[in-house]
Amino acid sequence: MPPVLRASDIGTYLYCRRAWMYRKAGVESENRAEMAAGAELHRRHGRKVLAAGLLRALGLTLLLVAMILLVIYFTNLFLK
Repeated sequence: MPPVLRASDIGTYLYCRRAWMYRKAGVESENRAEMAAGAELHRRHGRKVLAAGLLRALGLTLLLVAMILLVIYFTNLFLK
C-alpha cells in the first residue's frame, strides 16, 4: 500500500522542504519552546479575532436598533 499524502504534508513541504524531510524521518524538532510559544500566540490571536467579530456584530445590531427607534420616533412625531 502506498504511503498516504496528507494536506499538512503538502503545506509543510511547500513551507520548508527540509522540515518536511525531517518530519518524515522522525527527527524531533530542537525548538519545542519556540513552537509552543508560537502556538500560544496563535491561540491568543484567535481569541482576539473572535472577540472583535462578536463586538462588530453587537455594534451593527445596536446600530440597527438605533435606526429603527429613530424611525419610530420621527414617525410618531410627524403623525401627531
